Amino acid sequence: MVKKNSLDLSESSRVQLDIKTLVGIVGVILSIAGVYFTLQGQLAQLQLDVIRMQDSSSMNTEFRIKWPRGELGALPDDAVQDLNIEYLQKEIAILKEDIAELEEEVDELKVKGSDLIR
Repeated sequence: MVKKNSLDLSESSRVQLDIKTLVGIVGVILSIAGVYFTLQGQLAQLQLDVIRMQDSSSMNTEFRIKWPRGELGALPDDAVQDLNIEYLQKEIAILKEDIAELEEEVDELKVKGSDLIR
């Protein structure tokens, strides 16, 4: 007759493991958990990086379109330069008026000079 090896498990069953095996099993479980949490952390960081890049890209697109139109304001240097240009335009207008007046006076002097010669 062949005797069958049967495995009966119950609440009172005992398992005999040596300490080496138990430490090995715990070590493997801890290393698997460490790898899992490391991968989860890297995945979360990569997702955050993608969100930041998408936000940066959309802000860059908005800036690239609106800045040349002047919808986002101007640099302080641009404002100073605009004020200087406006001041110079006013000065040029005044100088043009002065030149026109001087030309009229020269024309009057020419007319008076030609009358004196006759």
